[in-house]
Amino acid sequence: MKMPGSLFLVGPMGAGKTTIGRRLARLLDRSFYDTDREIEDRTGVDIPLIFELEGERGFRKREHAVIDDLTLRPDVVLATGGGAVLDPDNGRHLATRGFVVYLQTSVTSQLSRTRRDRNRPLLQTEDPRTRLEELMRDREPLYLEVSDLVVNTDNRTAKDVAQYIVDSIRARVE
Repeated sequence: MKMPGSLFLVGPMGAGKTTIGRRLARLLDRSFYDTDREIEDRTGVDIPLIFELEGERGFRKREHAVIDDLTLRPDVVLATGGGAVLDPDNGRHLATRGFVVYLQTSVTSQLSRTRRDRNRPLLQTEDPRTRLEELMRDREPLYLEVSDLVVNTDNRTAKDVAQYIVDSIRARVE
């Protein structure tokens, strides 16, 4: 057997999906896509403005269309947004159209990695820790449901995590 066609990364914000996804794409010589970046490119505006104008519901509708499109492309590495798995169709597309890796991380690591990022509308709150804990409680079962591999990213470099993912997948298919 050979490496699966496409790799899809799921997990909470701050888990390293974009950074690790870029490294994976280079290691595997595949195209890399990030759903949030793709939404921004297609709309011409940033994610916070979409949330401001259309709310989370409008953003999720756009995210659904992007995931449906990108998961049909062959041999890609795709980093999804943290809430992508909330839509059952997205979860189904991810689980059936490629190999899904859940990049797991602690709320403490998320806070550390996102504390200066103003591009995360769901964290613009008085108590980001509580918000992240709530999001994790709601989303982690969905990440686990769609994933083929779970990798913790706490205290690990993107380079090490990407190599671990490649090695783990190769071990499964050999």
